[in-house]
Amino acid sequence: MPRGKRIPKRVIAPDPKYNSEMVAKFINFVMERGKKSVAQALVYDAIKTLGEVKKGDGLKFFEQAVEVIKPQVEVRSKRVGGANYQVPVPVPTSRQNALAFRWIITAARAKKGKPMKDKLATEFVDILDGVGGSIKKKEDVQRMAEANKAFAHFARFSNKK
Repeated sequence: MPRGKRIPKRVIAPDPKYNSEMVAKFINFVMERGKKSVAQALVYDAIKTLGEVKKGDGLKFFEQAVEVIKPQVEVRSKRVGGANYQVPVPVPTSRQNALAFRWIITAARAKKGKPMKDKLATEFVDILDGVGGSIKKKEDVQRMAEANKAFAHFARFSNKK
């Protein structure tokens, strides 16, 4: 039982260029040390490059790439009778976005020898082609959940931690 009041979710303003909340949230994930204008320039350039490479609307391709990466299930540790089990649980929508953004950015940062805007654009193209670091991460998470399906019955008794 939590103490005190529940903290309300902050409403995030849509980004100025595409008027999209998803892009604004992604910009906030990319941002380092409060440098929002730098993060905005990176993300906008990456979306523009993505549109040029895929020959279409970059924003649509960006949203499509995020949809592809979103995980449906993940594993959570649950302690039952002295043993820790990896229990597969469905992922809430807000966490799906957060995980997708985190995986995309981590995979892009892992690439070497190019500016970040190019690394992000390359990662988006890779996602749409079904390859890349973030696709591998999603498949690993799904494989873990699949392998531990036998422990799914523990999920009912778990309290959120």
